[in-house]
Amino acid sequence: MGEVGKRIKAAVVGAGPGGLAAAMLLAARGHEVTLLEKQAYVGGRTSALRIGAYTFDRGPTFLMMLPVLEELFERAGRDVRDYLELKRVDPLYTLKFGEIEFSPGGSHEETARRVEELFPGNGERYLRFMSRERDKLSRVLPLLKRPFGSARSYFASDVLRALPKLDAADTVHKRLSRYFTDERLRWAFSFQSKYLGMSPWECPGTFTMLSFLEHEYGLYHPIGGLNRISEAMADVAREHGAAIRVGEGARRVLTDGRRAVGVELESGERLDVDAVVIGADFGHAMTTLFEPGTLKSYTPARLEKKKLSLSTFMLYLGIGAELPALPHHKIVFASDYRRNVDDMTKRMTLSDDPSLYIHHPSRLDPTLAPPGKSALYLLMPVPNNRSGLDWREEAPRVRAAMLERLAAECGLPGAAAVEALIEEERMYTPEDWEKQSYVYRGATFNLAHSLDQMMHLRPRNRFEELEGCYLVGGGTHPGSGLPTIIQSAIISAQLLEEEQRERSGRSGGAGRGRWSGWRPGRRGGAAGAAGPPAAGGSETRGARGAAAAPPEVRS
Repeated sequence: MGEVGKRIKAAVVGAGPGGLAAAMLLAARGHEVTLLEKQAYVGGRTSALRIGAYTFDRGPTFLMMLPVLEELFERAGRDVRDYLELKRVDPLYTLKFGEIEFSPGGSHEETARRVEELFPGNGERYLRFMSRERDKLSRVLPLLKRPFGSARSYFASDVLRALPKLDAADTVHKRLSRYFTDERLRWAFSFQSKYLGMSPWECPGTFTMLSFLEHEYGLYHPIGGLNRISEAMADVAREHGAAIRVGEGARRVLTDGRRAVGVELESGERLDVDAVVIGADFGHAMTTLFEPGTLKSYTPARLEKKKLSLSTFMLYLGIGAELPALPHHKIVFASDYRRNVDDMTKRMTLSDDPSLYIHHPSRLDPTLAPPGKSALYLLMPVPNNRSGLDWREEAPRVRAAMLERLAAECGLPGAAAVEALIEEERMYTPEDWEKQSYVYRGATFNLAHSLDQMMHLRPRNRFEELEGCYLVGGGTHPGSGLPTIIQSAIISAQLLEEEQRERSGRSGGAGRGRWSGWRPGRRGGAAGAAGPPAAGGSETRGARGAAAAPPEVRS
């Protein structure tokens, strides 16, 4: 990549996956990094929630696009398998539509056979969908790996090559209607729009790619939960010399004119730095971390006009019994899924017939619950806090409905039977997401991914409001979701180093070879990432070894 040049002093605000990845990358490049985290733990929404003898993932519950994580660790001179034990989840999940259950997994041909059995006439259509989406991914990937600093970015050759295949003028549901004749099958390949906090009837058609990625690359569970990814990133950052200060929140980003020059901590301590990386929730950061009047584009009034994702109502349950009827992942769809989604995203109300996601990780991972017991995670998608819903009033009713649905899926006679098995419980409402986890308006998937909030129209990786300030996380490009959040950190770390080199008078920009992101189809780190995993229950095992020396700087 060329010489590192001047040693940069950087402050990273927020130890979510984006902040951790940025700290990892910058520290591995030899820079002085201080990572500040308001909570007493790292990971943000990708952290552990430990209640008694049970461990839960606070937010994300599976890893998709494993090659992106492999790439991140390789950039820091590490092998992810030395830090994480990864198990492939097969089948991917069980989707329930009334009395029909669909469990895709194994090879594409196996999934096609299952599709044909349950939805006659659609098996071949599934294979056609996979082929077409594979071509789209090859064109979209360069867009996920590059910054969109100005409108001129759209005229780059990789963007022009991708545009005809983006399906951006369509919606996810409309695109899927071109492939599948059964409405339930369209739901099976469109519920992933909720990862972006959007309705498949409104989400840009580009994002049919999400379900493709699950089927193409598989889903993985790290032993100990997804939170172990955050903890592993923190370990690597520390090995390279980064200082991670938990329980020490940032009060203000300090500025000199239109440049970020430091961070004031809640304790009153001041850190003077060359650059600030913001990994906190975007809306929360914009409304709390800057002196009033500092920002012009992201004032509270303007932020209120931004489109936000939906939210989630969570139950984390320590159950004093095994639950053999439940798979690792299960989604129970509302009978009228369109109405359910419109309730959340348009009418901003609670559905009488909601969908429910049930995560049963202790089925695969015995570290999460005591022997003979189960750690359960229940998620109901709900409106964000712009709804005005009073969660103190609504929460008991929502909880009761979730337990009743859970009882039916476990073969128990009713909610009371579930209540009798609960040993530990934590409930998390959209209000909790906002007040306890500092998520703006409780929108757990950050800014929505509508056409007017993508690429150049999304807050920039090099923050357009201030020099020396960079964004990582779901509120910037490429968007929300663990793989794209990691990619945002790769982009922002590169931009930070390039700008500092320019400021110090060094000639030549950073080369793209070490920073360009993963490429499908080849194995290993910067040289390319793994192709689709082989069918069947493959797994990778790892335990932390001795810390390796920092990677040598490569041209």
